[in-house]
Amino acid sequence: MSYWTEKHFKVFETPGLEARMAALAEKVRPKFEELGEQYSAYFSGKTGEEFHPHVAKHMRRTVNPPNDSWVAFAPNKRGYKAVPHFQIGLWESHVFIILAVIYEANGKAGMAERLLDSELIHNLPGDMVLSGDHMKPEASSVDELGEEGLKKLLERLRDVKKGEFVIGRHLEREEADRLSKEQFDQLAEKTFDELLPIYNTMLGNNNQ
Repeated sequence: MSYWTEKHFKVFETPGLEARMAALAEKVRPKFEELGEQYSAYFSGKTGEEFHPHVAKHMRRTVNPPNDSWVAFAPNKRGYKAVPHFQIGLWESHVFIILAVIYEANGKAGMAERLLDSELIHNLPGDMVLSGDHMKPEASSVDELGEEGLKKLLERLRDVKKGEFVIGRHLEREEADRLSKEQFDQLAEKTFDELLPIYNTMLGNNNQ
């Protein structure tokens, strides 16, 4: 039995803010609540720091319905946007399993410098993708970006107030529909295991 199915992705085809929010609450949020508990425990065990789940509620929206939704994991109980954080989420086209530093984050320049000095990203598997904007579904593979593209992305994170850095895996809608819960968990854990050294490097936790 598939863990993610067409009904989850079709939520983002629901017209209107109220109707889409209701569909999200009914069909998608229970998954995020479940994953929130599961992966908060996973990150707490891996890092030795207590992680907390943050399920997107989209409370600030008044007109436009959300085009994506997620659960974020961070060691901050009150919020996640000011720190590097992990996410599992959905766009209409795919599931994303990512590590993100968004524009609200503190200390971005130092994080970018530490990554610029590291070879970790170059050594990632070819199906890992990167983006400089968490509000857009598109992302490029490490190979597509190349060394110069990656350098530009990290320099933007360092130098531009709105600079962001998103890295992880995208699981296309049709592909996700074929995975059981166990198979999805295997992929998510593999992805997070590969992203944790990057997270630790960002924070300067090189002893982990």
